[in-house]
Formats: sequence, C-alpha cells, structure tokens
Amino acid sequence: MNEKPVKSILFVCLGNICRSPLAEGVFRAVLAERGVEAEFVVDSAGTGGWHAGSAPDPRSIAIAAQYGVDITAQQARKVVPADFERFDLILGMDRSNVDDLKASAPAKAAGRVELFLGHATGRTRDVPDPYYGGDDGFAAVYRMIREASEALADRLASRESALRSGQASSTT
Repeated sequence: MNEKPVKSILFVCLGNICRSPLAEGVFRAVLAERGVEAEFVVDSAGTGGWHAGSAPDPRSIAIAAQYGVDITAQQARKVVPADFERFDLILGMDRSNVDDLKASAPAKAAGRVELFLGHATGRTRDVPDPYYGGDDGFAAVYRMIREASEALADRLASRESALRSGQASSTT
C-alpha cells in the first residue's frame, strides 16, 4: 500500500490575509482540542504575494480572537514551489485558488490540491472572500471554516485509523 497519512496541510486563499490565516488558526485550534496538534504541520499562503509579510486582516484577527484563536503572529506569504513537495494536502478556499494552484503545481503534486470545503465536508462550495464586506461576512466565514475544520480533523483521524488497520481509504 502506498497511501500515507496526511500530516502536513497548507491552506491557501488569494492574498493570505483573510480566509487562509483563519483556516490555519482554526484548524490548529481543533487539533489542539483533540490533543494531536504536535502530529501535524499546518501553514497558510496566498496565490498572490501582494500582502507578503503582512499580518492577517484585523477583521480575521478579531473574529478568531472572539472564539479564543490567536492568529496575530501569522505573516502573509505567497505559495512557493517547495510547498508542493512539503505538504501532503493543499486546500484552496475557492475554485479560483484551486485552479491557480493546479496550474502551478508539478504534475505529481496536482492530486494533493483540493477545494477546502469539498474535501472536508463533501460539499463543493467556496469559502467566500469577506475582504470587501463587513464584519458579518467574517463571522460567516469563521463558522464555515470551523465546521470544515472539525470535519477535516474527523476525516484525517478516520483515514489514519484505516491506514493503521491496513485498509486504505479512498475518501481522504
């Protein structure tokens, strides 16, 4: 069997200041709640580098803090070629992110690029970009990301269990 456990995940949005830093922080929190955060490498990046070095959007920081998640230490960065080797799973926040990632991914890594909500929950929906909206958009995005992060953690745990028992899973 050549399937291996997913132990490194990269969340990707357009500029890495709203959705993907929130997904990174929320997923880390979910892993911490389950006591398995040390088993994973989790990061975030953007398909573009406009905000490289910047902190997350203050509205993402605020909604995360409201739920006890601290993302203030994160810094925006652009996806780099090494990310396609480093990460077992690369999750785009919307279909445009996924298309951009697949276009720049080496052929052997393209299969690791998926839509976040589609992979985590089975619902092929985009996480909408809240950048040009108000605080309510960030709250809605937080809820979507939290639900998907719980589902993703469940799927990864289930897959890990199946791999340990010798039964490969085609769902993760």
